[in-house]
Amino acid sequence: MDTLTEISPPAASEGRGKFIPVRKEDLFRTLIKQGEFADAAERKQVWRFARTLRNICHYEYSETLDRLRDDYYYFSPEVAGRATLGRPNIDGAYNDLIRSFDKVLKDANFEELPHEDIVEAHRTRTVPVAVRVKHDDFREVRFYRRGRHTEQVEFRTWFGLRRREVEIEVFDDVVLLVAMKTEDEIASRRELRILKRRKIVPGSVLLKYFHNIACGDLYALFPNARVVMSTFDKAFLGVPALLGGIPIFFKLYATISVLFFVVGVYIGKSGSVHNADMKTALAALMGIVALGGLGMRQWMKYQRQSLKYHMELADNVYFRNVNNNAGIFDYLIDTAEDQETKEAVLTYHFIRKAAAPPTAAEVASRIETWLAKEFGVDVDFDIAAALETLSRFGLLRREGERLAVPPLETAIPQMQEVWNDFFKRE
Repeated sequence: MDTLTEISPPAASEGRGKFIPVRKEDLFRTLIKQGEFADAAERKQVWRFARTLRNICHYEYSETLDRLRDDYYYFSPEVAGRATLGRPNIDGAYNDLIRSFDKVLKDANFEELPHEDIVEAHRTRTVPVAVRVKHDDFREVRFYRRGRHTEQVEFRTWFGLRRREVEIEVFDDVVLLVAMKTEDEIASRRELRILKRRKIVPGSVLLKYFHNIACGDLYALFPNARVVMSTFDKAFLGVPALLGGIPIFFKLYATISVLFFVVGVYIGKSGSVHNADMKTALAALMGIVALGGLGMRQWMKYQRQSLKYHMELADNVYFRNVNNNAGIFDYLIDTAEDQETKEAVLTYHFIRKAAAPPTAAEVASRIETWLAKEFGVDVDFDIAAALETLSRFGLLRREGERLAVPPLETAIPQMQEVWNDFFKRE
């Protein structure tokens, strides 16, 4: 049996995700410090531009947050049980929720994990404790991940006499969406009782946010995850019970008929009981008690081992859980807003400071090089999203494949006009 003992600090992230893991203020401060600006006035203009763009993104995402909360209202566990919409409307509301939620996650640089990848990760897991999940219990399950790195995990085998290190892949952030079936879709009363015991409302949508989850542990995040004892554990607990019970069983086999005879006499059947028969019957009775006690002791060991694994599973999930249900919306919206602001400001700056109008690929390459040099992060910069943001605010001109942006003296009033338009529409 392998036992998890120690996890080393996370290594550098592997794979080039789109997420920029740098605080916005630190990034802008470094950008201004390294930007080769003419004077203090120009540096102030850059700060003003960045703040104005941030305020616009914040306002836009505040509307997205309100829409996401509205879409989730009828699926929140606190509300779903009292939802009054008809079934067709609920289906439409669910589709709206998935669209809104999926867009926000993509804006926050999350990627949806295909079901096949989740199954394969579980099949090739290195953690010795097996977890079983019934997929049919849910209407739909979706996993989203952002960032990944590898960690060296040490396992102890053969009761601690041998140790081995295994390299595992870990996802930096994982978001789980679990859509529960409605009561009409649940045919089993037993399943309804189980959901009620777990305080899970049929028809609700559970949202979970986790940090630092090994790819082989994704099944452990399901609400109905159940630890399955390994073959080693079953043999370790079952073989002693079998070996200890065989001698008792053979002794019982020779005396059990006498016990039945004595019991028959005492419940009214004819015959008499001799002292020798009574002693034999008592011996048989004590053997039955001993056999039952042995079986109960091994069963209690089995339950204790199972409980130990369930506690390990619960602790593993508990200390990695960041937020749940509607509580994750603010965090995701803040991240999406933060990423859009950083992408747009970086793209505007590197286009403006280019000696000649660059292409999108050139801008992305320069930004990636700068981020690697200044912050040591390897990012697949999302240039398409950044250009779309600048274009939406009227700050981008295209001359074929070449890109150009207006100077700060023009860009700042343009951004202020975009800000004023929000209130004119209202």
